[in-house]
Amino acid sequence: MDHVVLAAPGLLLRPWQAADAPDVLAALRDPAVATWNPQGEMDEARAADWVRRRADWSGGDALSLAVTDPGDGGLLGAVSLHGIGGGNASIGYWTVPAARGRGVATGAVRRLTTWAFAALGLHRIELCHAVPNVVSCRVALRAGYLAEGTLRESYRYGDGRRHDEHLHARLATDG
Repeated sequence: MDHVVLAAPGLLLRPWQAADAPDVLAALRDPAVATWNPQGEMDEARAADWVRRRADWSGGDALSLAVTDPGDGGLLGAVSLHGIGGGNASIGYWTVPAARGRGVATGAVRRLTTWAFAALGLHRIELCHAVPNVVSCRVALRAGYLAEGTLRESYRYGDGRRHDEHLHARLATDG
C-alpha cells in the first residue's frame, strides 16, 4: 500500500519518520496514553522500532499516520487502521497531552475514515475503547461512530487488566 498525506482543518496526517521517535517516546510514556495502549516499558530503542513498524505499510493490512500541526510540524498524536480486509477495518488513535481538548483526535479519525471509505473501498470501520475511557467514547460519537454494544473483558490494556470495551462503528453508507 502506498503512503498518503492527508490534510484536515488544523491537522496534517503523514507517514511516520525516524525523527518522530523522541516525540513518540514522550507520548507513549504519558500515563493517559500508556493506560489505554499496552506498549510495555518504552525506551529510545523501542520508540524507534515503534515508528519503524508503523511506517511500514507493505503488509497491506494496517496503516498508521502521525497527526501533526501543519504550521510547525509538531506531533499531536497518531491515528491508524488495522485489521484491514474483507471491506472492514478497525481504527485507533492517541493524542499528546498538549493536543487534548482541541478536537485533534476527532478530526484525525474523521479524516482517515473518509479517506479509507473512498480510497480503500471499505464498508465498515470499527472503533473500540475501554468503557472507563469516556474521552474516547466522545471522540467516537463526534466522529460519527455509532455505539453498537459492549464487549466483555475483551482487551488487556496498559494497566494489565482486561476491560470491557464499547464497540462503535461507521458504515460507508452512514454518510
